[in-house]
Amino acid sequence: MRGLVVKNTGSWYQVYTGNGDSIDCKIKGNFRLQGIRSTNPVAVGDRVIIETNKEGTALITGIEERKNYIIRRSSNLSKQFHIIAANVDRAVLIVTVDYPQTSTIFIDRFLCSAEAYHVPVTLVINKIDLYNGEEIEYMDELVSLYEHIGYPCLKISALDPAGLDELRLLLKEKITLFSGNSGVGKSTLINALIPGTGLKIGEISKYHNKGVHTTTFSEMIALPGGGYLIDTPGIKGFGSVDMEGAEVGHYFREIFKASANCRFADCTHRHEPGCAVLKDVENHLISQSRYTGYLSILHDSENGKYR
Repeated sequence: MRGLVVKNTGSWYQVYTGNGDSIDCKIKGNFRLQGIRSTNPVAVGDRVIIETNKEGTALITGIEERKNYIIRRSSNLSKQFHIIAANVDRAVLIVTVDYPQTSTIFIDRFLCSAEAYHVPVTLVINKIDLYNGEEIEYMDELVSLYEHIGYPCLKISALDPAGLDELRLLLKEKITLFSGNSGVGKSTLINALIPGTGLKIGEISKYHNKGVHTTTFSEMIALPGGGYLIDTPGIKGFGSVDMEGAEVGHYFREIFKASANCRFADCTHRHEPGCAVLKDVENHLISQSRYTGYLSILHDSENGKYR
């Protein structure tokens, strides 16, 4: 029997079958021995093969080929990664200029991983109702930067349902991953988009200006206008994995484009003579923040931090 994984609680997976049933499943004992290095070889969004039993539960015995997925480094096991979701049409990365602040390093690590696994991304800047003039100016600079690279951006307040129409249109009849740092308002936004969901909303720590985790597992939720939204636990850090040093620049669109004009084919874009990327950074055609994000991932890759 085949089904779709719609919820992962860590030990159990909720699977919807073709006839509309919902079955609680576990992974077959030897499933983890198939060379999958992730902490969760099965993820929300996976289409799986299951074997039912007399108790009304089932075992997941196989995964159908994924069209894409997005991963991050496991928080505790540095040599493993965690699959956030699979088979998505788009990822929506929710960021905030403040309350708490989302760093460009975090944004660029997420975008790099999404590029590597063929997941389109839209950036959604939330909490615009809270920002002062200086913060609005910085927000507009972020939008200009990422839209110029080719990433669509939306500016919203989750507390203003009337301003969410463009986001609703983006989500309609698609499978969309929602992700972001803890505290960026993801649960508030989902409650606004899907009335009656009732997701728990956390408070921002006044001392650290950081959010606390309110979602503890990944879940696929049906949207009123058709399609599904995958809610995931808030992420405090985003470690890139499974990338060779030479590959990192491929997943920064503007760096990859500029690298075609480098003197050396194996240029690392750090110190080589005739490096077109360094020239574009010096001439402000590639932003310093993006270049810093590239160097950060390159450093991790070369030092085996996430391998």
